[in-house]
Amino acid sequence: MHAPISPPIPVETLLLAYRSGIFPMADKREDAEVFWVEPRDRAIIPLDALHLSRSLRKVLRADHFAVTVDRAFEQIIRACAEPRLDHPETWISERIVQSYIGLHRAGHAHSVECWQPGEDGAARLVGGLYGVSFDRVFCGESMFSRTQDASKVALAWLVALMRRAGFALLDCQFMTEHLRSMGAVELAQADYRRLVEQASGLPHSSLGTAWRWFDTGYAAGAAATGAGGAATGAVVGAADGRGAGVPDASALGEAGPSSPGNRIVQSLTQTS
Repeated sequence: MHAPISPPIPVETLLLAYRSGIFPMADKREDAEVFWVEPRDRAIIPLDALHLSRSLRKVLRADHFAVTVDRAFEQIIRACAEPRLDHPETWISERIVQSYIGLHRAGHAHSVECWQPGEDGAARLVGGLYGVSFDRVFCGESMFSRTQDASKVALAWLVALMRRAGFALLDCQFMTEHLRSMGAVELAQADYRRLVEQASGLPHSSLGTAWRWFDTGYAAGAAATGAGGAATGAVVGAADGRGAGVPDASALGEAGPSSPGNRIVQSLTQTS
């Protein structure tokens, strides 16, 4: 018999931890307990210093992916927890999953999804990321990619959305070579805590509202649904069985002069 799953971590506890520079992890998938991490050094991506390679700009402008916000949060976090060839174990236990689903329902955890048409013509989730937001801070938790560049596109969209919405700090927790290549820098935990304090207050809009600005005019009939969330182009409701709509595959790959990808690149490359 499987051991019972411990109750989810309360939303208030998670938010207090994040405001204090601490976050939970599990040793492995089956763990019922979590431990709390306060890194000595912290990785962040300055919102005005995201590095877009020439190839990534090309991918963004071509709109190889339809990008949505908060349309498949549970799918994203479970995909991030899936075993990988280079990383068979995960720190995302079922208790972590349920805790962050609760945080998402409370409006403090968000996902960015990348979709492409599958062999059957239906939209298929191929990459994305999720994280925690409070005040003007977004703490990126994990990302995944089932096809080349999907996680990079999701990160580029996240940075553009944060800039548009008035966020101030993108926390990446631990430095990796992938993040370093995208412009991440490392700083001491004490310096990170000061940046968190300086990012108090609320952004002037939600990530979903920012998404709608970039997506406007991309596909006829685009409509936002849900609190702070959005879906691209035409949406097929409850297509994943959990009530989260996914993009209509007919709306994918329609790059044009005013396409979302072009708007994203222009937003990230314009100087302030």
